[in-house]
Amino acid sequence: MGHPDSAGPDVDTTVAPARAYDPKRTIAVVGAMFLMAMSAAGPGFISQTGTFTARYGASFAAAIVASIVIDVAIQLNVWRVVGLSGLRAQDLANKVVPGSGYVLAGLITLGGLVFCTGNLSATGQGLKNLFGLEPRIGVVLSAALAILIFSYKALDGTLDKAVIVLGTIKIGLIAYICVVTTPPVGEAVVRTFAPVGLDFLPVLTLIGGTVGGYITYAGAHRLIESGTTGPENLKAIARGSVNGILITGALRLLLFLGILGAVTAGAVLSTSDPVGSAFAAAVGPVGLALFGLVFWTAGMTSTIGASFTSATFLKTLAPPVARRFNLSISVFIAVSTVLYLVVGQTPAALLVFAGAFNGLILPFGLGIMLWIAWRRRDLLQGATYPRWILLVGVAAWLFTVYAGVRSLADLPKIFS
Repeated sequence: MGHPDSAGPDVDTTVAPARAYDPKRTIAVVGAMFLMAMSAAGPGFISQTGTFTARYGASFAAAIVASIVIDVAIQLNVWRVVGLSGLRAQDLANKVVPGSGYVLAGLITLGGLVFCTGNLSATGQGLKNLFGLEPRIGVVLSAALAILIFSYKALDGTLDKAVIVLGTIKIGLIAYICVVTTPPVGEAVVRTFAPVGLDFLPVLTLIGGTVGGYITYAGAHRLIESGTTGPENLKAIARGSVNGILITGALRLLLFLGILGAVTAGAVLSTSDPVGSAFAAAVGPVGLALFGLVFWTAGMTSTIGASFTSATFLKTLAPPVARRFNLSISVFIAVSTVLYLVVGQTPAALLVFAGAFNGLILPFGLGIMLWIAWRRRDLLQGATYPRWILLVGVAAWLFTVYAGVRSLADLPKIFS
């Protein structure tokens, strides 16, 4: 292993011959990038964006931009700490505070279960809009497909390829809707810096739904499974985190602008399916079908991300999960399916609640990652750590704590 020298913290100083192009590793890095991006702009974000855009209009742009800025600060730190150490977040936590890794794994798994249930509900709603299927049937079929993906050696490429293909479809459809609705971009820019009547509930739920809970670690843990770790892979780690954030940010803005364009044109959004009604208002019956495909792909990619990442948190703490990793993921998906069938909550309400829950547990794990970056450099294999990345991470952490405390009293509004 090479040692960093005076060249600076952002330079990979490992002296080694150029490595041959490795298509498997490249797909794994791109897959990790898409897994993070698609999880961060999944059905939770889509439902939240529809619900809150209808309520706050152009002012919701401020929450969108705030979520992107905080996302940048969080992911730059998490990818770097996890990637350089080569250890999963729960193992790092146990090294810093014995036992805290079990607490973190429990919180992430619980939040992942809530999110996976909501993500599956989105697949049911998507197939209803696309083919007219009864949502419960759509959920069961989608869960079966997700389990099938993990049955075909998911960690040897199937997982990554599925996420990349589904994510590309979702991006293209959302971009199309944004163009069709001709949103008031100028007003959105103004309200980004001068929002009117915007409170902390949408900010918290948006952060929780886009970077809280399992989403924080989805891409970084995928890198570990692919072996892309250590100082010698710092450039790939940093590039993957930045590119994933750029894709996430663009996707969030396009979706928000598309819905805002429909609302500005006079569309009245349904409370049970706000984004679907926005698509229908923009393009007619075809728009509802297109949204069905968007919501289904979002639900599938996020179901894959939630189940995979939750299992990685249990992998090193529960030996049976490590021995039968793919089977454990399938069981996780099956349990989430049963929970959906029992709970029967509407997708919009369930997904917004999942975002709020994950937003509240976000500061715990992030605080541990930042402590490692500041005080436990020994866990980073001798690599230096840019101070500016640490400082923006601390600022994001302070905001998540403040927003979480301020928003606790507002959680009942989710179901009002």
